[in-house]
Parts: sequence; C-alpha cells; structure tokens
Amino acid sequence: MLATALLLLLSLLALSVPVAAVMGVLGIALDNFYSFMPLQRAMGEILWNSSSEYILIAVPLFVMLGEILLRAGIAERVYNAIAQWLSWLPGGLMHANIGACAMFAATSGSSVATAATIGTVAIPEIAKRGYDERLFLGTIAAGGTLGILIPPSINFIIYGLLTNTSVPRLYLAGFLPGALLALLFMGIVLIYCLLRPSAGGTPLSTSWGERFRVLPSLLPPMFIFIVVVGAIYMGIATPTEAASLGVAAALLLTWWEGKLTFLMLRAVAEGTMRTTAMIMMIIIAAQFLNFVLAAIGITDTIAQSMEAMGLGKITTMLVVVVFYLILGCFMETISMMILTTPFIFPIVVKMGWDPIWWGIVLTILIEAALITPPVGLNLYVVQGMRERGPVSDVIWGALPFVGAMMGMIAILMAFPELALWLPNLVMGKG
Repeated sequence: MLATALLLLLSLLALSVPVAAVMGVLGIALDNFYSFMPLQRAMGEILWNSSSEYILIAVPLFVMLGEILLRAGIAERVYNAIAQWLSWLPGGLMHANIGACAMFAATSGSSVATAATIGTVAIPEIAKRGYDERLFLGTIAAGGTLGILIPPSINFIIYGLLTNTSVPRLYLAGFLPGALLALLFMGIVLIYCLLRPSAGGTPLSTSWGERFRVLPSLLPPMFIFIVVVGAIYMGIATPTEAASLGVAAALLLTWWEGKLTFLMLRAVAEGTMRTTAMIMMIIIAAQFLNFVLAAIGITDTIAQSMEAMGLGKITTMLVVVVFYLILGCFMETISMMILTTPFIFPIVVKMGWDPIWWGIVLTILIEAALITPPVGLNLYVVQGMRERGPVSDVIWGALPFVGAMMGMIAILMAFPELALWLPNLVMGKG
C-alpha cells in the first residue's frame, strides 16, 4: 500500500502534473484501491473546512502586500540603500542581495516574491561590475528563501493551522534563526571572495554622506514591519487582521510615492489571485489526501515504522532531515509541508522536540527545497529573470547555501533555545 502510494506520487510528479492535481488524483486512487468506504463523499466537507479557516484569510493578504511593494518601486530604493552600507565588504552587492532579501522578507511572507523582487533590481549589476555570476545568482535564490523564515510568513500561518500551534509564537521564534541564517549566507560570500578576490567584482563607489542620504529609503519596509508585527504583539490585531493592516499601510505608502494607479492595482489583483488560487488548491487537495492516508492507515504505518527502528532522539531527527531533503527535490514547498506534517509532527513531538522549535526547523528544510533541483522554485524564478544561460549556473551558485541551512539546523539541534528564547521571553512559556 505504501509502495503503491509512493510509486504513483513519484510517477505523477515525473510527468510534470501540477502538484494540486497530483495530490487529488493520488487521494482518489488510494480511496478506490484500499478504502472500505467511499471517502470521496467527504470531499465537499473537506473542501469547505479547508477553505473557510479564518486564519487563511491572511494568505492572500500577505501575497497582496508583497505584490504592492514589488510594483511600487520601494524594493529598488531599499536595495540601493543597503548596497551603500554593505559595499565595503568583500563581495559587495552580493551581501546587499542577502541583506535586502532579509529586509524585504520582513514585509512579505513569500520567498518567491522576495527572490523576484530583489532579483529584478540586482541581476543587471552582474555584468556591470564583473561579479562571479553563479555565486551572485545563488545569493538571490538563497536570500529569497528568508521570506518564509523571517516574519511575517505564510508558511508559519499554514503550519500553525495544521498543528494548532500559536502563530505569534512562531513569528517570534523565527527572528533569531532568520537573522543568524542571513549572517551565515553572508559568511559564505565573504569567505569565497577572500579566497577568490576576482569574484567580488568592482566595489561600489560611495561615501558616508551618500550612505546617510539614502537611509530614509529603509523607512517604508520598517514602517510596514512595525505595523504588521507590532499590531500582533501589542494585542491590537490577530495575524489575519495584521495582514490587512499591512496591505493598508503598503497602499498608503504607494499613494504617498505617487505610484497608486488603476493599472498598478489591477496588476496587484491579478498576481494576488493567481498565487492565492495555487496555494488554496494545494491546501484543499492535500487535506483530502491526508484524510485518505489517515483513513486507510498509511499515516499510522509510517509512524509505527519509524518508532520500530528504535532510534534515539537525535538519530530520528537526522532521518527526518534527510527525508525532507530528498522529498524537497521533487515537491513544491507548501504541498510538502501540508502532506507530511500529519504523520511527521506527532513523531517529532513524541521524541521530545518542541512544536515551535520544529516549526522553525521544518521551515528551514522547506527553504532548502526552494533551492534544490529539480523542483526548487527560487532557482527558476531567478533563472527566468536572468533570461540567458543554463539554469545549472543558478543551481551551482545556490548549493553552498544549502550547506549553510544544514549548519543552521545543526545549531538549532544543539541549542534549541535559539528558537524558543524570544517567544518564551515575550509571551511566557507555553
């Protein structure tokens, strides 16, 4: 039964069938082959329950927030300001790529939107300043992954919904690991450019006067971050309500900048609907598949098999990490989270790991899936903006940053309090 499910899953993915359709077809097939009752009759109720969760309203709102910032030109000024301040480091604008991604991540819950936004501004600088093209592209693809680790994050909302875990706690838990992971990325660039100075390109010429002149450009994303995250922790708004406040703040900034036009709003609406429809189809199909897997006993079989191995806490976690690394090469990230959480989450918690801690580790593993071939979305987003050369350039450039993510997971396993300290400090021990 499990072998049949895996074979069918991998076959459909290999045929490039859309992920939502893969999960829907797999659920229907397993229902017909192995269920003692027609589980498909519950599809209507599952569809309704999956799409009517109040917290899911935050998903299109955060997508819209990223779309507004992308089309308002705010990201370009943010990138320029960060470039002025980080240009003295070996690697110059590659550090700016990561820094700008980290800052944009604090206003957008999407990794793809983050990579697309910063890539649009940064990629023309490769030829202009003579950077190592592979590493430069890798910094954009990897930096974009910070969009789902640094709050606000769409993935945290979905994980909180699936596991009944506090989204505000997850947001707090993501801050320190997100900042440290950004520093690890910058460390890779620094070491590489110290070993190969030619990879760092021509330094950006600037002055202290210019650096202070561009500081106001950093205020818009900081303003939106304070509105969204501040509203949650001041008790003014729930995560869903805070997302709507973020959209209102972004529209206000766009109006202030004179960029609020009908054509811009139409493009924002189209982009939001397209992305939201994809996410919701995946959520609905995955919920039905998870229902079928639980009903026919595959979920329990997997859990019992892992428990029967008799592995310790650390060894079990290493097996889970390898499992996600392999799965991430073939599946889209949100669908991977939704599909695996129902049977991996109970095992992780039973082994004594904190649900908030696991939410952060799972998010980092999903980040790795965004830049591992052949399905890594950020790889193709960056390649699509580049519009020339093989995608293998982006893949090779991003691989060192997968190593940094594994290093981050090792740090979190050794020091779990890195993720738990801030939520415990602000909200008390849960």
